Amino acid sequence: MKNNYLVLAGLLFLLVGCTDADGQREKTETDIMKTVNVSSERNRATFAGGCFWCIEASFEKYDGVIDAISGYAGGEEENPTYKDVSSGKTGHRETVQVNYDPHVISYSELLDIYWRLFDPTDEGGSFHDRGHQYSSAIYYHDEKQKALAEKSKALLQKSGIFSKDIITPIMPLDKFYPAEDYHQDYYKKNPDRYYSYRSASGRDEFIEKHWKGIKPGEYSKPSNSEIKAKLDDLQYRVTQEHATERAFTNKYWDNKRDGIYVDIVTGEPLFSSTDKFDSGTGWPSFTKPVDPIFVKKNIDTSYGMERIEVSSKHGDSHLGHVFYEGNEPTNLRYCINSASLKFIPKEKMKDEGYGEYLYLFE
Repeated sequence: MKNNYLVLAGLLFLLVGCTDADGQREKTETDIMKTVNVSSERNRATFAGGCFWCIEASFEKYDGVIDAISGYAGGEEENPTYKDVSSGKTGHRETVQVNYDPHVISYSELLDIYWRLFDPTDEGGSFHDRGHQYSSAIYYHDEKQKALAEKSKALLQKSGIFSKDIITPIMPLDKFYPAEDYHQDYYKKNPDRYYSYRSASGRDEFIEKHWKGIKPGEYSKPSNSEIKAKLDDLQYRVTQEHATERAFTNKYWDNKRDGIYVDIVTGEPLFSSTDKFDSGTGWPSFTKPVDPIFVKKNIDTSYGMERIEVSSKHGDSHLGHVFYEGNEPTNLRYCINSASLKFIPKEKMKDEGYGEYLYLFE
């Protein structure tokens, strides 16, 4: 009886759980959230990492981030101005408050993004901007955010990405004051000045050095003929035509080995076994991507529903869907087709170019 139930559940979920998208792929979740209202819920996260123009602009690139507001936090003076804060006398830091949809992106993923936006080993400021007002901090809104931030910081320290200690403090948010209007979306209003400042500050050079960046063409999508020659029929239909494989009979749904899962087309690192869990659906399920930079999310309105499709950033391979019904710490379930993935065992990760992620297994 139990086996029959699982088969029926799998067939039902095949229709509504990891089904294929049929349109609107040119629009991202961020672009149309305000019109289709995938979720009316929003959470907040508050981060300082030096120049708030740069932190705000970086966060707003990610699907699920509704908006990011530049402002001030950490000081005692009420309603400080930019002139007050930049003097260094108020105790505030330039800070960004991120409003995000927890059904699409999690606080844990925001932390993964945050750490790669600045130098977390610099306690005297941020790049060319010196002083406490430009130093970093994570301001948590509740005890869950505090615990996740502390865990994330400890993991980064253990990773060895930085030779110095991670000094970014984690503290409760008291008050957040939005900055003046001319600071909001500065990168859109004054792009030439913004990008000139950002480049000259040394921020981009630092990020490229420590996070290795993505070399031009490293994960570019091959031609359709090359993809067809590389993939079998199911892999092609899933990644290129948004098909869905059968539940419980696919390659990785019950794989329990340590390692990472990469895009079968481009090799982009997507998910780690450390974030994999048994969802009972018959497809590989993960709480979050191994690196949010390689994942994008699109509105899928097929079957008369509004869902979030997950695809690879550079290969545009269809992977599956993300649902707000997963395990802690994210409460998300990335339901992914095995046919979209290639599994790299832990013992082969270094040889195949994924050694930088080995710290996840220590």
